[in-house]
Amino acid sequence: MTISEFGGPGVLVPVEQPDPKPGPGQITIDTSHAAVGLVDVLFRRGDMAGRAGYPQPPFVPGLEVAGTVRELGDGVTEFQIGEPVVTLSQMSLGGYATVTLADVAMTVSLKGSGVDPAQAVAVLPNATTAYLALTRVAHLRKGEKVLVHGAAGGLAAAFPAVARSLGASHITGTVSSQARIADTTHLDYDEVFTSDQFVKALEGRPVDVVVDPVGGQVRTATLDVLAPLGRILLLGHAARDLDIPLTGDELWIRNAGMLGFAVGPYLQDNPSAARPAVEQVVSLLAAGRLTQRVDELPLTDAAEAHRRLEAREVPGRIVLAV
Repeated sequence: MTISEFGGPGVLVPVEQPDPKPGPGQITIDTSHAAVGLVDVLFRRGDMAGRAGYPQPPFVPGLEVAGTVRELGDGVTEFQIGEPVVTLSQMSLGGYATVTLADVAMTVSLKGSGVDPAQAVAVLPNATTAYLALTRVAHLRKGEKVLVHGAAGGLAAAFPAVARSLGASHITGTVSSQARIADTTHLDYDEVFTSDQFVKALEGRPVDVVVDPVGGQVRTATLDVLAPLGRILLLGHAARDLDIPLTGDELWIRNAGMLGFAVGPYLQDNPSAARPAVEQVVSLLAAGRLTQRVDELPLTDAAEAHRRLEAREVPGRIVLAV
């Protein structure tokens, strides 16, 4: 499924292309499931078109897939043909396809794990992102309090279990509406509020680390509930409203930090960080602590998957079944 031009979901069209061939340090995967994420929507709309290194049409989207190893590149000894695997977020894209090219460093074996491949591709890359963001960027300490915006979303939903495993003492979530609170009941939150109520609800109970894939007014309001030396993790911008600009002086006076983290570019520059991070969270997935609601659509319905994601009709994640 190729993005033929920047635009709405209808620009996703089926195209026949030759199967990719792996080079040194690469494998190809017979794709069984491809995750659909907000970043795919941003790529499709052209929101990042002017930034260096981001894709231009036509291209095949999809950062994360599950499937079985099809072919090994030169020098690859870590995997065997037919072995079940899942990839982490690859900036090389190409996941909305029957065959996906992947770097070995960004690929994890599922052999013997008993993990469902749809769950693996829906949850494991985001859990790995959560672990890296909380440990390498926010430096979460045992006993600290965490606030997660967009609590029911695919990325945010991985953070409660990971934060708890790292020693977080209290985890609060926010959602866009009262109806979305029901979508968080299977997740490890201590409490969940709507985004227009969390500031009042947390009055006198400041938080240490904020997970923010939302942005906009929610991000700005978060400064009012941040503890001294608190850190806000900037992980995306799902909100339709723009951020209110802040100066360095404002953060200085508040003893606050805003820290950006984009896992794809980070792992591209630091591939050796991928597998150790996965090893820290895969047990949470195997134990059922990271189970996510997953809606499956056929690969040919990629446009419908994007429509649902943009309309915020997805309580969990959508994956495309190949």
